[in-house]
Amino acid sequence: MSIVIHHNPDCGTSRNVLDIIRKSGTEPMVIEYMQTGWTRPQLLGLFAAADLTPRQALRTSKSPAAELGLMDESVSDEAILAAMLLHPVLVNRPLVCSPKGTRLCRPSELVLDLLERLPPGPLYKEDGDMILNERGERVG
Repeated sequence: MSIVIHHNPDCGTSRNVLDIIRKSGTEPMVIEYMQTGWTRPQLLGLFAAADLTPRQALRTSKSPAAELGLMDESVSDEAILAAMLLHPVLVNRPLVCSPKGTRLCRPSELVLDLLERLPPGPLYKEDGDMILNERGERVG
């Protein structure tokens, strides 16, 4: 199975999603987008596949979104997309692509729907909440 994760190693949720993928028995292709940046076609393709608009994919906390004036509802998706190309941190993460689909995996347990097999439990979110019990069953 081929999985790609657009990953920021400084983000706890992104690190946890990467760990969940690996615990499922898959070594994903890891794209550290903070180093590589984004291209317009790449973002448009990811957003289309995940059924997201640029506004829905905008990271509003711990990012310069407010300082750049991107929080106002009058700001167009085109302007948000242009800002994302200049400031990769504006894209919420992690974005995961698998044969089962593409998704913004926030909260981290959303990645479970993209895996061919679930990792063994117990499994916890980055905040300590259990998402798979010791029998490998989803919690919550």
